[in-house]
Amino acid sequence: MSAVPATELEDRAARVAAALVEAPAGSPPPGVVVGYAVAGERAVVAHGSTEAAGAPMGAGLRFDAASVTKAVVTTVALATLVERRALSFDAPVRSVLPTFPGHPGTTLRHLLQHRGGLPAWQPLYLAPGAADDARAVLDTVTPEAPLDAARTYSDLGFLHLGRVVEAVAATPLDRAVHELALVPLGIPAAGFLPAGTPGTAAGCAPSSVGDRAERAMVDSGEPYLVRWHDDGFAWRSHVLRGEANDGNCWHAFGGVAGHAGLFATVDELLTAGRALALSVTGDGPLPAPVAAELVAAGPDAEQALGWRRDGRWAWHPGYTGCAVGFVPGRPVVVAVASNRLLPDGPPAPTAALWRAAVAGLEPLPALRGAS
Repeated sequence: MSAVPATELEDRAARVAAALVEAPAGSPPPGVVVGYAVAGERAVVAHGSTEAAGAPMGAGLRFDAASVTKAVVTTVALATLVERRALSFDAPVRSVLPTFPGHPGTTLRHLLQHRGGLPAWQPLYLAPGAADDARAVLDTVTPEAPLDAARTYSDLGFLHLGRVVEAVAATPLDRAVHELALVPLGIPAAGFLPAGTPGTAAGCAPSSVGDRAERAMVDSGEPYLVRWHDDGFAWRSHVLRGEANDGNCWHAFGGVAGHAGLFATVDELLTAGRALALSVTGDGPLPAPVAAELVAAGPDAEQALGWRRDGRWAWHPGYTGCAVGFVPGRPVVVAVASNRLLPDGPPAPTAALWRAAVAGLEPLPALRGAS
């Protein structure tokens, strides 16, 4: 691949970031960071502010990456265990978690492809006993659909996958993924910020105003009917900085979970994406066959193992307004992070932020012919 001047990448990232913040319609995020990595060059550019009237957005701030955790952390940790022959993607979940409440015969592959039939979401933290044993509450949530019949994107499935990593590694999840995913990807400073850790707000971008999104979901029963309801729950109302936005991650699992909780900079997301892109050709931390299996489309054309597919891109979004993606086998990576949940109006969709960032890069001649 021919070299791309860093100034060209910076100019493109700056134009995209400004356009996203200054969009005339809707409720654009107050601040955005856009990152591009092509061959040996990269650019990370910030635009806007950390809050509606806050400090300037910083390119080096750490963001709550939300569901990007599923792909960068949990999926990569499982792939490392597969590479070490400690697991198989086709291992039954119950062979590791005997109390798993899913269908008999559900495999890790089913959960990675979101085809286990489990519900998309439930507010586990509202269940009686959740404060004492959230895992036991999780084990009461049974499938809503047949096994392998269709894709239903499920936070709960990845909560179980996080437990699989923890069980096989025989160590707490935050320590397990540090060794199995974050260090191999070259981002050892990224990771979870467990509840009660001193100084976690330092260097972090604000993500949202408390739990207002999930509280509205519970109150309305939309888009999911909920099993448990608000009975005086202590919802957060302050601006979240250094606390996982996701309620199950924070309230039920203390900030460490298989589906959410990763905090990372855009530069770290670029580094992780590049490591995975190069693994497909045998030049990264994962063996090429394992890496290729992660990004291969399965029964659903837009879903691989943990990662999503969008044309030539393998990518994953996070609810907070973060996303990362790469072109498998080529050193081409895009990452975006934002505070899209801060405005009072309907937030800009993460997928729209991601596709705008991709569109800003794809006209580069160096990308022509990438597949």
